[in-house]
Amino acid sequence: MNSLVSTSPRPALLHEGYALQLQRVAEFLRAPEKHGMSRFTGAREGQDKPFGYRDGIAVIGVQGCLIDKMGWWGSSWATGYNVLKWQLTEAHEDTEVKGIALDIDSYGGPVSACFDFCDFAMEAKAASGKPVAAILTECAYSAGYAVASTADTIAVPRTGGVGSIGVVTTHWDLSGMLEKYGEKVTVIPAGKHKADGNPYGPLPDDVLARISAEVEDLRQLFAATVVRNRAGAPIAPALDQVLATEARTYSGPAQLAEAVKLGLADAIMAPADAFSAFAEHVNAA
Repeated sequence: MNSLVSTSPRPALLHEGYALQLQRVAEFLRAPEKHGMSRFTGAREGQDKPFGYRDGIAVIGVQGCLIDKMGWWGSSWATGYNVLKWQLTEAHEDTEVKGIALDIDSYGGPVSACFDFCDFAMEAKAASGKPVAAILTECAYSAGYAVASTADTIAVPRTGGVGSIGVVTTHWDLSGMLEKYGEKVTVIPAGKHKADGNPYGPLPDDVLARISAEVEDLRQLFAATVVRNRAGAPIAPALDQVLATEARTYSGPAQLAEAVKLGLADAIMAPADAFSAFAEHVNAA
């Protein structure tokens, strides 16, 4: 159990634009129903299909901040992996659905549940045999890219972006500010490591080393997950290639062309064109 003074940094799969998304998430969570969201219960709740549907294709939004659990669905600012798992399950089991399009525009989110979701998405796709396309409407960074990599193909618009295959965490040292204002906090842990990473003092070298090792372990897992997921792509990236990106992002026409050569995306296409091409492929099968 974490106490109020134990604020150890937690790793996240995110891009620097994530901070803006968090502000927007906070705004709409004050009144979710005003933003067209439906309460998530794990059932269809009288709706015909719990996803968009057109030309035999289920369209599932992967939007905004990606978090492990979400009590609402239908948002453009936050998406829960629990909701995505439910929608994917319904889509793979729906006999009218011939293919699944993931409508992705996300800077990522916390590491929690991301890789378990990716495992589920790959297993569900293999079990149903239905094609899955990631259609970016604009970007798929970090955890957003991890989800995109579970699709058979990734299409990104020329103004969009992919990548950020890395992990980050932070530590705040507030001791200087507290001293300036004449405040002093005494942390009283029960257990040597209970308050590791707390913000009321400098980060000890041994704690920094341990957190850094955890973050690197997660980066290795991220890279290996991408390599596994993209193994069937026209250009399948190798593990050393993915790690060599050092969590770089690729955006704009020239950099996206480089990402395609590396195997991080398959095509640079406008979302409408990507959907039309996918629909033609699915319905020709």
